[in-house]
Amino acid sequence: MHSMTLAGRLGEFAAATRFEDLPPAVVEQARHLALDAVGLAFCAADEPFARRAREAVAALGAGDQPVLALPDRLPARDAALLNGVLVHGHDFDDTHIGSIVHVSASALPASIAAAIAAGRSARELLVAYALAIEVSARVGLAAHGGFHDAGFHPTGVAGAFGAAVAAAKLAGLDAAGIAGAQQIVGSMASGILEFLEDGAWTKRLHPGWAASSALTAAAFARVNWPGPAKVYEGRYGLYATHLADRSWDPDALVADLGTRWELLTTGVKPYPSCHFSHGFADALLDLRASVGFTADDVEHIRCLIHPTAAAAVFEPLERKRRPRDLYDAKFSVPYIAGACLTRGRLTLAEFTDAALADPAIHAVAARVDYADDPDSRFPDAYSAAVEVTLRDGRRFTRREPVNRGHAERPLSAADVEAKFAGNMALVVDTATAARVRSAVLGLGADERSALEFAEACTRPS
Repeated sequence: MHSMTLAGRLGEFAAATRFEDLPPAVVEQARHLALDAVGLAFCAADEPFARRAREAVAALGAGDQPVLALPDRLPARDAALLNGVLVHGHDFDDTHIGSIVHVSASALPASIAAAIAAGRSARELLVAYALAIEVSARVGLAAHGGFHDAGFHPTGVAGAFGAAVAAAKLAGLDAAGIAGAQQIVGSMASGILEFLEDGAWTKRLHPGWAASSALTAAAFARVNWPGPAKVYEGRYGLYATHLADRSWDPDALVADLGTRWELLTTGVKPYPSCHFSHGFADALLDLRASVGFTADDVEHIRCLIHPTAAAAVFEPLERKRRPRDLYDAKFSVPYIAGACLTRGRLTLAEFTDAALADPAIHAVAARVDYADDPDSRFPDAYSAAVEVTLRDGRRFTRREPVNRGHAERPLSAADVEAKFAGNMALVVDTATAARVRSAVLGLGADERSALEFAEACTRPS
């Protein structure tokens, strides 16, 4: 049995990995995940949450690092923080399905900031980004849904570790140094799910904070600041403290490193809402189109879902039927059901103040309830089943065993590029969109520096 600590084994893997070690499919997927993330940063840049975040970080001091989709210049850690807010702000960003981690929202901001700070190339940035996704996914995967059960947001917790690996590698640290960054960031990894109770905005901060913390951890690791060697597996390590006695799988962290890439099972979202809701949106939109009923025809909607996922998108039911704000609505299947059946779609337009005030949406939401789904594949897939009863007594069912975006039902590269184009069209002209698209899909293909790449993904004042 390998006697090295888990952080040490991940450190060895990250230190040894070069661009040439990445399978072509990993490189291609990483570029498309980055494209999705950057497009989301652009379509979030003018939102109220982005304006407040910009005001907050600007008060912390000026710097020289570019920010995605904006003309701002900030210190590295604050640029990473703001980029995380922008990528994750609409809750439209990618998710590693099994770990329930929004991986790019911390991995990309940390990699950009660390690469620029160290004067690295865009190719080195891409390698670090892929490694950050891989480690974040594996840290979450080892918990097998347990972080959510215990009340922690896996994106903020697991994302910090992957981002720390990227930041340390880009800082030029060796295997021991990359292990040290993980050991230190374990005391900074954070994020609680209490935002689900009232639609608070703290979730939007979690991946950016993970990225910013990663840069701090790497800086301390660089001067050999001692961290706990068994940050993952120790008596007071990550899993002992964050899973409340739930089991975890250490092999998920380190098995088949370099041969099995969890990055390839990361899903791009088709809808701008909690990923747990997507199967329900697909099922209801499909029934609406195939059967031909209207929202007014609906008497009752019964949804089947795994209890862990239900806690996020159905509980407490009365409040989920009437979300308090737009962010709350993204975590409400009743609201999403109402939006799908009244409007025949689920886009960013369904998460506006006008939509939130739409009485037709709320009328449908009031007729939605839920029960446990004994056939759910959660957390390996975000299964959903619906039973729609119409006022004339007819009843229709639809089951989505596997959500779209899952590795078994992936969005194609063309789908991702279309999503990017649609998001960019909301905020910039076609020339700007083409420039950004070219920069991201060409990431690592030439001798461009990380700074040049980041500059290509900004917007002038």
